[in-house]
Amino acid sequence: MRSLYLQRNEPDLKKLALLLLKTFIGPFIVTFLIALFILDMQFLWVYVDELMGKGLENTVILELMIYASARLVNMALPLAILMSSIMTMGALAEHYELTAMKSAGVSLYKILRPLAVTIVIIAVAAFYFSNNVWPIANLKFRTLLYSVSQQRPSLNLDEASFYNGIEGFSIRVGKKNPETGELLDVLIYDHRDASIGSKTVIRAKRGTMKQTDDQRFLLLTLFDGYSFDEQKEDRKKRADRRFPHINNQFEEQILTIDLSSLDFNKADEDLFKKAYEMMTIKQLDVAVDSLIINVDQRIEDLQRFGARNVYLIRDTLDVTPFQAGEQDSTANIQVGKQFYFNRFGFAQQKRAFEVAKDICRSGQRNIENVMQDVGAREKLVDKHLIEWHRKFFLAFSCVVLFFIGAPLGAIIRKGGMGLPTVWAIAMFLIFYVLTIVGERMVRSGVLEPWQGMWISSLVLTPLAIFLTTKAANDSPIMEADTYRRIFRKIFKSKTNEDPTALS
Repeated sequence: MRSLYLQRNEPDLKKLALLLLKTFIGPFIVTFLIALFILDMQFLWVYVDELMGKGLENTVILELMIYASARLVNMALPLAILMSSIMTMGALAEHYELTAMKSAGVSLYKILRPLAVTIVIIAVAAFYFSNNVWPIANLKFRTLLYSVSQQRPSLNLDEASFYNGIEGFSIRVGKKNPETGELLDVLIYDHRDASIGSKTVIRAKRGTMKQTDDQRFLLLTLFDGYSFDEQKEDRKKRADRRFPHINNQFEEQILTIDLSSLDFNKADEDLFKKAYEMMTIKQLDVAVDSLIINVDQRIEDLQRFGARNVYLIRDTLDVTPFQAGEQDSTANIQVGKQFYFNRFGFAQQKRAFEVAKDICRSGQRNIENVMQDVGAREKLVDKHLIEWHRKFFLAFSCVVLFFIGAPLGAIIRKGGMGLPTVWAIAMFLIFYVLTIVGERMVRSGVLEPWQGMWISSLVLTPLAIFLTTKAANDSPIMEADTYRRIFRKIFKSKTNEDPTALS
């Protein structure tokens, strides 16, 4: 019905724009959430070992997932734009609505205009996100992930193995009764004073364990055991010590253990604030300028070191053997000309060689250290520039992938989650591989930061222009008959050039 309406009436561009936006927004939101969910699952798969068995609260895990999701927007957003644009234009072409629009005198460029404006707005928002929200999300994520990784495992005593999660104690349980909670063959090492090792050793045949209501302390009630307590002898020499100790037997003893070491403590964010991933564009500019100045200063220091310590001296002494009867032009006396070094004895010459080698080695090490430091600083500059270009690259990639997906959907003429998903994944893989390869080539020093970070855009932009042009001209580049005709023309031309081919 919509197709007949567009064919019989003058197209209303405002209604057309609303129709396109309604068709686009739904798939865009769905694909963005799906892509973000899949990437979050990948994140959980990578860091599952850091999260399991530490008794973390649900709020901590939820906070970590929110920060991780914010960091993954740079991958989920381009994929969502690419897939939703293919699905939108593919659905319109499949139901002949795109053909009806063109029949009513609306070109493909006018059809794409409202969607292109929407994508530009999304790209601007993506740039703002990458410049302002991305650094904060990275800082929060890095701090929280570090805090989680430093968190001790939750209190869980396994049979026949030592539990060292409580600071200052090492506890081993021979067997546990899961129904009654009774512990058998309990062994406890108290090493809260690390300078003297395990000062107190407690062993009991059985015991019970429970925590206080505020979860602050662990109450271990031990039965039928003994304790071994070593006494200090700080004022005596080691040779004179006799290692006195107290051996105490008990029928029942309650041991109170502080569980504050198991509490979750968040690390200070100042530890990670200076990392390049946590900076805005202005902060990156300041950091890059400072690093470049430091590199130039190190190079100037090296040049001054070379000018001060490494220089050539023209030896005016002749190295020819002794010739009697010749006169020295400077002293105007009769002397034997000989190399100055030859006047030393063997021991003095050997010592001079050793000193010279030490001086050369020291200078060489100094130069190598400076060059390594310069190389490290230059790599750090490249890392800062990678983040600088990444903020612009995310916004531009949204536009490029839209002008790949939209004409591609108009060409393949299929909507839904089938063929458009295949094409979207294929194009995104090309985009992703080029991006990763370019970034790694920058980090290895093969390419400049602007070359590596924009290599995917430089490759895909001509493809976007080509597909948009072909879709606007209704070129059947996805039809098999087109390529059959091309091959027939090629083989026919070869046959006409070689008459013997038919014989």
